[in-house]
Amino acid sequence: MILKETYTLANGVEIPKLGLGTWMIPDGEAAQVVRDAVEAGYRHFDTAQAYANERGVGEGLRSSGLARDEVFLTTKLVAECKSYAKAKALIDGSLQTLGLDHIDLMLIHSPQPWAEFREGEHFFEGNLEAWRALEEAYEAGKLRAIGVSNFERADLDNLLDNGAVKPMVNQVLAHVGNTPFDLIDYSRSKGVLVEAYSPVAHGAALNNADLAAMAGKYGVSIAQLCIRYCLELGLLPLPKTSKAAHMRDNAAVDFVISDADMAALNGAKGDTDYGAANMFPVFGKKRQAESAA
Repeated sequence: MILKETYTLANGVEIPKLGLGTWMIPDGEAAQVVRDAVEAGYRHFDTAQAYANERGVGEGLRSSGLARDEVFLTTKLVAECKSYAKAKALIDGSLQTLGLDHIDLMLIHSPQPWAEFREGEHFFEGNLEAWRALEEAYEAGKLRAIGVSNFERADLDNLLDNGAVKPMVNQVLAHVGNTPFDLIDYSRSKGVLVEAYSPVAHGAALNNADLAAMAGKYGVSIAQLCIRYCLELGLLPLPKTSKAAHMRDNAAVDFVISDADMAALNGAKGDTDYGAANMFPVFGKKRQAESAA
């Protein structure tokens, strides 16, 4: 069962191969969502300071009945944090808000503040400052692993070349039709595990007739096909849902996609319409145009 399988990070820490994303789950609902997920077998949860639900996620973990070392929790520094002092304060702030004595993985959410996402500036100095605070917290045992999110090759190289600790994870937008193979291969060559957020294209994949036909061949849902696709690529998918039934379905992915079908999925192209999520920088039309270039 996939929920019992793990990857091993570069520092030896084990991380469950499938996690539950909590973006856009309100803080007041997050605790029950986490408890439902724990009951369904999930042991890996992904939140962020920007999601404004760390309090609820932490409450859910603390009230789940599981020992702290039985669950893996990820959170992220806000994208606008590009200084050592602010990052240091925010790390301690997350620990306090979550109500936990350590965080399993903490990431820099984006190399750029969201208002300037992918507009040309890499914020190399600011990212090194934030990274230094993460390194310090890692060495102090507050964080078991550290990494990044939405980092391109140049952003990774900045930390690899100038940091004291190498990033262990790069969490990126990856799904059928938008899989950054070059970045995945480069990250992996540096010992960095790649996590795939929005593996079902923020729901847009559910409207794809070709995916529906392929999923039918395996007797699975489109969501299950998309999540399995990421796992077949060696990625760590983070599907988001607040519904217990969907949690269980998303974890029922113990099937194998044929080589021919994987080749078809790898070659899938398209200008994905993310619907209401187009307003967010990572899903916006500008970002899609860059991905297709």
